[in-house]
Amino acid sequence: MGLLLHFFKWDKRWQLLHKCDILVKRNVKKQAVSPTKLAEVGRLLEAKEGKYDTGQLFLHRIFGYRGVILFPWTARVYDRDSDNPKKQITATTTPTPTQCAKEASPLRVNAGSSEGSGTTATSQLDDAPTSWHASNSATDTQRATNLGTAKTTTNANTSSATDAKDVKGKTQTFYQVLIDTRDCPYIRAQTEAVTFLGNQDSNRSLYAIPGLDYVAHDDIMPYSSTDKHPLQHELFDKFLTNAPDSEPPFVGQDTLKAWQEKNHPWLDMSDVHKETTENVRITVIPFYMGCRETPASSVYWWRYCIRLENLGELSVQLRERHWRIFSLSGTLETVRGRGVVGQEPILSPRLPAFQYSSHVSLQAPSGHMWGTFRLEREDGYAFDCKIPPFSLESKPDDASTPPIGTPAGEESD
Repeated sequence: MGLLLHFFKWDKRWQLLHKCDILVKRNVKKQAVSPTKLAEVGRLLEAKEGKYDTGQLFLHRIFGYRGVILFPWTARVYDRDSDNPKKQITATTTPTPTQCAKEASPLRVNAGSSEGSGTTATSQLDDAPTSWHASNSATDTQRATNLGTAKTTTNANTSSATDAKDVKGKTQTFYQVLIDTRDCPYIRAQTEAVTFLGNQDSNRSLYAIPGLDYVAHDDIMPYSSTDKHPLQHELFDKFLTNAPDSEPPFVGQDTLKAWQEKNHPWLDMSDVHKETTENVRITVIPFYMGCRETPASSVYWWRYCIRLENLGELSVQLRERHWRIFSLSGTLETVRGRGVVGQEPILSPRLPAFQYSSHVSLQAPSGHMWGTFRLEREDGYAFDCKIPPFSLESKPDDASTPPIGTPAGEESD
């Protein structure tokens, strides 16, 4: 029987129905009177151990959207859990894409109109502090200083403010991808989270590139399609062209290579940080965005992408955030506030993940950030979930304006 992927409520645990039928459900509009329609989009393929090629179509393992790979990145992943064998992480075992792909079953997605249960942020810059003040604590300042001196010259090790143990980085592949615009309203991740600074010297405005994302190799579920236009995104035809004799049958155009080379400085990712507390995993990816210089000062900007993922059986809700931001200039600031990007998302076994981006600026070329999220479990138990510490490092400021972009406002954490 066919492999049915029903895109209106992404389930963390796949349900094997009959043989290899898999229904992944999302909420359907209460007003809908007609039954949901399914449209076949292709066939699920076996997962690869090696790198996927440009033009490979895929489904996101966590967020369920359709996408296409543009090009790979090589990142150093610092997983504090793998370096701490005492930590117990409970994850739900699910059938792998390879196991289900052995049936070579048709892949279908919901083609009808629906209102997903996922929340789409209207602005990726509304993670503003409700309380921001400089810390005069000698202990906190010393911890922040230790955090800066503990890392190696290659940023291979980062020490926590509460745990001085070094974390070893492991090289992993991530991908720059395009997101199908039809799926954007239904995923619990910002689809305009890739941002850059305007070129004008007097302009600190932030701009967003719609429908771009960074995806880890393990989150790629590849599929094939005979459709010449399988993905809806305004850059799809500009970057890729149909090549029926190739595998995958879409290859990059010269415009894609030129775009990648031109915008490499602000797209480039290098470090990924992970840590799990009480079965909630936090993943942070920082990006340097550039420097804005004025006669009075220089302001350095970074964006950071954060994913919260519930690996347990009980739902949790994010209530508060608490950041510590240390600048090389010697200042240590504290940020407290309700939720993130104006939301207090619930992470349930059925909708286990939420991903967002925010920004930070310093008047120094480097610094560090770390902190906690205050989470409340459905049984009433509240706890602080650690945000792994990460470096804020500047680079030569030679980024260029991408081909498209929409104003994203201006706000920092």
